[in-house]
Amino acid sequence: MIVLISLGVLGYLLGSIPFGLVLTRLAGLGDIRKIGSGNIGATNVLRTGRKGLAAATLLADAAKGAAAVLIGIWLAGQGGMLAAGLGAILGHLFPVWLGFKGGKGVATGFGVLLAAAPLAALGGVLVWLTMALITRMSSASALAACVAAPVIAALLGTSRPVEVLVIVTAVLIASRHHANIRRLLAGTEPRIGRGS
Repeated sequence: MIVLISLGVLGYLLGSIPFGLVLTRLAGLGDIRKIGSGNIGATNVLRTGRKGLAAATLLADAAKGAAAVLIGIWLAGQGGMLAAGLGAILGHLFPVWLGFKGGKGVATGFGVLLAAAPLAALGGVLVWLTMALITRMSSASALAACVAAPVIAALLGTSRPVEVLVIVTAVLIASRHHANIRRLLAGTEPRIGRGS
């Protein structure tokens, strides 16, 4: 139990590294929280016009999620995977360094799932890309992927800890999109690369 708690804390600390904020400051763009939507994730970094910086944020946020899961598996098997993976998601959503006001968890969630359930993660990405091409809305794409990933994991017959991780990750990410859902219903959600 102590090992699992420790892995949860480690995952949280990894997940709470705000790469979007760090990278934009290093690039001389100031505080990303004062730009666009105020979010620290790659979609908002893209609103600075720096595609390379947005890609770096996406990769770094995904990498911290994957790293947490791989460390968890290495030290404590599937229980460690679950503890560290959930810790990483919670760390990104609620980072202690930023007053518990973090990102929406899409990239970090992808990294977690890529390490824990690669086929479900890749299926989710295909759904995201398809929806992004159709709607040009990051939020709609993320929500569709959140629905698809647990279904794909269930169809693949993954283990119970993996299913739990996929479902909880999807629910947490979807819950962070409540404002986007309201804008989607109102028809005011901005397109990728534009607006707030």
